[in-house]
Amino acid sequence: MVIKVFLASSSGSTAIKKKQQDVLGFLEALKVDYAPLDIACNEDNRMWMRENVPVEKKPTNGIPLPPQIFNEESYCGDYETFFDAKEDNAVYAFLGLPPPPGSKKAPVKEEEAQEEVEDEEAKGEDDQPVSEEEEELRQLEEEEEEEVTEEAEEEEDE
Repeated sequence: MVIKVFLASSSGSTAIKKKQQDVLGFLEALKVDYAPLDIACNEDNRMWMRENVPVEKKPTNGIPLPPQIFNEESYCGDYETFFDAKEDNAVYAFLGLPPPPGSKKAPVKEEEAQEEVEDEEAKGEDDQPVSEEEEELRQLEEEEEEEVTEEAEEEEDE
């Protein structure tokens, strides 16, 4: 899969030039295979980009500005969505690419993280799952400790 980055080689806007450089530099740093496609010198590239940016992603004037990023024919986003993905460490997902081997796992959803914590808590000292009876006993002991602590605090207050 080749990432297509539509850009303008002769843009008069320094903001657009900086955004294009940021996208290309980041893709190069990640060693992502991409093809820069110039819309300033190639009318076919310009027309293809304009036709393939989804309507809801086009600005109010209807003409999307570079850089626009595609994975083959699939629209990934513009600079702002690329920047957000970069900030969230989700560039590979943004580009529709699998993360490289050895990279960090994608952020775990809260529910999954909570399940992992509960699974770890359900293990005993020897990393073996705790039986239901042992778990109930542990909970009773915790409740008794809380009651004793509350009683001691009440006595101190008196």
